[in-house]
Amino acid sequence: MAEQRNEGEGNQTAARAFNRDQKRFAESGKVGPAAREAEKSLDNTEEARHLKQAERVGKSHSHGEDPAVKR
Repeated sequence: MAEQRNEGEGNQTAARAFNRDQKRFAESGKVGPAAREAEKSLDNTEEARHLKQAERVGKSHSHGEDPAVKR
């Protein structure tokens, strides 16, 4: 494995690769089918129950909306 150099705060190399790959995906025509597949996960399935439980757990840790957001 090649040694990675420290790029300071943030990793610009990884960010460029991520952005390039996301652009390719968006232009590929696969977004619609992938979105429909993800939507199926929200149907009444075991996976949907896990997702809803994870959401409840996450929200239980919340201290509410930051009042500064609503200014």
